[in-house]
Amino acid sequence: QVQLVESGGGLVQAGGSLRLSCAASGLSFSDYAVGWFRQAPGKEREFVAAVRRSYSGTYYADSVKGRFTISRDSAKNMVYLQMNSLKAEDTAVYYCAGSPAYSVRSYYSASNYNYWGQGTQVTVSS
Repeated sequence: QVQLVESGGGLVQAGGSLRLSCAASGLSFSDYAVGWFRQAPGKEREFVAAVRRSYSGTYYADSVKGRFTISRDSAKNMVYLQMNSLKAEDTAVYYCAGSPAYSVRSYYSASNYNYWGQGTQVTVSS
C-alpha cells in the first residue's frame, strides 16, 4: 500500500522560512517524479514545484521561483520543499504527490499524479 506523509507545516511570520518533508512508503521516489501542490481556501489546487525522477531537473511555479527549493534524498526516500521569504499569499494546505510521467509538461497538472499525501497546513501571518 502506497502512502505519502507530509510534515513540517505550521505558523510562521511573513519573511520567515519552513521546510516541508514528504515521506513515502510502498513507493520509491526514485521511480517517480514528485511534485508539491497547494490549495488555499476557496481556490483550486495549484502547482508549486516538482523534481524529476532522475533528479536532473526541478521546476517551479513563477509565484515561488527564487524563494522555494525542492530537493530529494533518495537514500531516505524523502522529498523536501524549503520555503524562504514566505508571504501571506503562500498560506495553504501543501500536498506532495507522485507521478510516473516522464513528460515535464505533465508535472504541472495535478491530474497526472497518482499518489497524494494528506496535506500539511502552512499559515503565514502578515
